[in-house]
Amino acid sequence: MQYREIGNTGIKASVLGLGCMRLPQTGENGAEVDEVRAIELIRYAIDHGVNYIDTAYPYHGGESERIVGKALKEGYREKVTLITKSPGWLIETKEDFFKYLDEQLEKLQTETLDIYLLHAIGKERWDNYVKIGIFDAIKEAKDSGRIKHIGFSFHDNYEAFEEIIQAYPWELCMLQLNYMDMEEQAGMKGLKLAESLGVPVIVMEPLKGGMLSNPSEDIEALWNTYPEKRSPVEWALRYVSNFNNVSVVLSGMSSLEQLKENIEIANRLTVNNLDEQGLALVDAVKVAYQSKVQVPCTQCRYCVPCPHGVEIPRAFTFYNRAHIFNTHSSMKEQYLANFKQKAMAGNCVACGACEPKCPQGIAIIEKLKEVAIAFEG
Repeated sequence: MQYREIGNTGIKASVLGLGCMRLPQTGENGAEVDEVRAIELIRYAIDHGVNYIDTAYPYHGGESERIVGKALKEGYREKVTLITKSPGWLIETKEDFFKYLDEQLEKLQTETLDIYLLHAIGKERWDNYVKIGIFDAIKEAKDSGRIKHIGFSFHDNYEAFEEIIQAYPWELCMLQLNYMDMEEQAGMKGLKLAESLGVPVIVMEPLKGGMLSNPSEDIEALWNTYPEKRSPVEWALRYVSNFNNVSVVLSGMSSLEQLKENIEIANRLTVNNLDEQGLALVDAVKVAYQSKVQVPCTQCRYCVPCPHGVEIPRAFTFYNRAHIFNTHSSMKEQYLANFKQKAMAGNCVACGACEPKCPQGIAIIEKLKEVAIAFEG
């Protein structure tokens, strides 16, 4: 296992971190966590060198923190850096901040958190934190010993990231980074800004929710042009761990098989682990994935709001992902689960209000028909 210092925290963390949002589940619909297998997974990770354990208030319907707390009994708590996150969408006052922090400490069966992150911050949520006096709350939480180090996880655009990271002396931040998303959210610009400010980065979604782990045959063939045989998972993990300012790469592993594979890969996750040929191959794979895009939508959102409620850019995102990553069945399932009926592509009445607004000149009406056939038929 490779280890890296997390900035100035004094924490030496395993480069592979265990994200506890995809723990083993029971039942056909995966509605409940398989507690026995989950605890086994967490303890196996720790026994084999993983010392960065990440959870959050909403994971597994609130069960993740409770199960992590159980897994860290019998001496395991002392072996790890424990991280959870403040549920900002539930917080309206400074008192709420401490209410949830204390609840989380109780569920995790610990008196202190090594790292506490403000969860999934964007511009709106950040403005609310500032309004309730988050800086005073952080100081009080630290002074009372409830948290040791403070950071944030981020989901918004670069402009919001720039404001937030410069607003407080953060000790770390968590960004969604993978070789397909370096222009999304904070992206590469955010990674470089964090480095310039001395804020270490924890990477989430290095496999883009698993979508980079099972490529189509043409993508697999591209990977196989490299002299050394590496799995698509290893390529993805190598890419994000290649950067000097990345301290930990989180993976939400849900089986011992996945965990064992990633632990074995983690032995090779050093800074600058990719040579010029490897980096060029990653770029080639990215281009190959992008060539599978069905709708050249840039998510500019000029086409919305639709007079009839269709979520046009979001529908195209699901459709593109299904083709890019060869995940038609899972994308259809997610589409049906996450779209209200009136927001679905099939609700388009071809009024034509959207098409003149599209800078890309997309035939939106025809493409929405394609989405409806693919996901709603």
